[in-house]
Amino acid sequence: MTERQKIINIAVIAHVDAGKSTLVDAFLAQSGVFRDNEQVVDCVMDSDDIERERGITIYSKNCSVMHGDVKINIVDTPGHADFSSEVERIMKTVDTVILLVDSSEGPMPQTRFVLKKSLEAGIDPILLINKIDKKDARIDEVVDEVYELFMDLEASDSQLDFPILYGIARQGIVVRDPEEVKDISIEKGGSKIRKSAKGQDGLDITPLFETIINHCSAYPDKREEPLQLQISTLAYDDYIGRLGIGRITQGIIREGQTLAVAKDGGEIVQKKINQVFVYKGLKRVPVKEAQAGDIVVVSGISDISIGETITDPEDPQPMEMISIEEPTLSMNFMVNTSPFAGKVGKYVTSRHIKERLEKELEVNVGLLVEPTDSTDSFKVSGRGELHLSILIENMRREGYELAVSKPEVIMRRGENNEVLEPVEEVVISVPDEYAGAVISNLNIRKGLMTEMSSSNGFSRIEYMVPTRGLLGFRTEFINETRGEGTLVRRFDSFQEFKGDIPQRTNGVAIAQEEGVATPYALFNTQERVRMFIAPGTHVYEGMIVGMNSRNDDMVVNPCKAKKQTNMRAAGSDDNIKLAPPVIFSLEEALEFINNDELVEVVPDDIRLRKKYLKELERRRNREY
Repeated sequence: MTERQKIINIAVIAHVDAGKSTLVDAFLAQSGVFRDNEQVVDCVMDSDDIERERGITIYSKNCSVMHGDVKINIVDTPGHADFSSEVERIMKTVDTVILLVDSSEGPMPQTRFVLKKSLEAGIDPILLINKIDKKDARIDEVVDEVYELFMDLEASDSQLDFPILYGIARQGIVVRDPEEVKDISIEKGGSKIRKSAKGQDGLDITPLFETIINHCSAYPDKREEPLQLQISTLAYDDYIGRLGIGRITQGIIREGQTLAVAKDGGEIVQKKINQVFVYKGLKRVPVKEAQAGDIVVVSGISDISIGETITDPEDPQPMEMISIEEPTLSMNFMVNTSPFAGKVGKYVTSRHIKERLEKELEVNVGLLVEPTDSTDSFKVSGRGELHLSILIENMRREGYELAVSKPEVIMRRGENNEVLEPVEEVVISVPDEYAGAVISNLNIRKGLMTEMSSSNGFSRIEYMVPTRGLLGFRTEFINETRGEGTLVRRFDSFQEFKGDIPQRTNGVAIAQEEGVATPYALFNTQERVRMFIAPGTHVYEGMIVGMNSRNDDMVVNPCKAKKQTNMRAAGSDDNIKLAPPVIFSLEEALEFINNDELVEVVPDDIRLRKKYLKELERRRNREY
């Protein structure tokens, strides 16, 4: 038997933007994973295009580093509430978690969620107060707030006895006492702070490595026991097909072995695996065998699914299936039926959309896809607007065309058959002068304030708001706070239905005919309409081209040309001044539309349209 390796598995968990991926950069840089002359991008684990563009982690990812003779497998997790299913399912694969908390923000709503999941899994966390070089750092207060959070979540005595470290992850520094970085000067190159994941002034993340090794004993020797490996993540490789990723709880797995797979519902089937991989740095490395404690990737089982257990056929020992919290928001994905359908996209039919959604279900466990009355439409449910819009954005980039309806909140029935709706915890930080407008808006949306405090000219406001009330709120919030406010939200619970909430009060301007928008027509329309299109834009009948200043819809002709005469006033056509059009992101478009409207998503554009394109059809279907 091969010599046993000491293995510790850790996950880095935190609220969004606390520095998780940056800390993983420091782990990798200080353990010799990269060559000295290798060009390394920031947040190297955020490998997806959308992750890079938005600066957020969407998918849990694995890597490993060596410290002395100990192999440390690291799981980088998302911090955004919409991707919390990625965090829930990896808790069984780790020995401890590093909880990152910002030194000025303190614990945020998502901090509570990820910590709750790790405490429920019986994990003893390590606390790392990050960004201690901030001017507004309040380190001691934040540590007290974290203790309060642990007690709120009913942590055990051993969980409450957590080690505390302090760090500047961007510079690759972790210390046991904040005084150690008092005299350090962070270099600035131009206006940007220079990142140095390898450490600075003789300081690095060695204290964190030492704390991990002292805090966690290496995984016990369970090589002689029957194999048990639960799949916690799925991946796909164009050459070798579907991959199952999980931790070997006990036993040894070998390439080419015939094993049993315990399915959901108790069925056990025999399957043969092909290759076994382990993580070495950022790479997957094939091995002949892997032992208990390690996180492995197995290929060869084409229908493997999350929560299933790969086990010994002679002595099958299935593990309990992984439970994931249910979706809170749904929308319909439909075949694009606009006059411009099929001009740009490669995949436009219902069969294409169905196959793509089924493929997404294989790796995205927080998602639910259901058929509808129509063969051209699918009801897709997820954990929030961002969760669903990332899927739509990925489909758009892959060449799909589709139309998407307004997001709808998923209601439930209570024990006494009462209607329950999802309610979210919202934490807002705004300059004091805008606090009144934000509070007024949230009250109209049936929100309930739970806490408010003010310091240094900023108000911190905490609310419980129905998810229905938050649809479309972010755009209004940005406008009300002139872009200076921050808003964080997290699903809290299902509560009794809160009553009617007012929707968008403005009507829209709808194009009368197909054609190309002219400056002359837009100039005459913009007095009453805030335009969404620029001159030269191709439009079609039923397409939404702007927002009406009144609450009713208005049909306009943006393609109208100036009448040709033989009289000319010199330079009169050059004096047309148009206000810049409003350009919607995908999330903003989904927030803006009403129930009788759709977002048309194609590879090179996002358009708004009415469900019924012709005015006569809209009149016939007024209930919409």
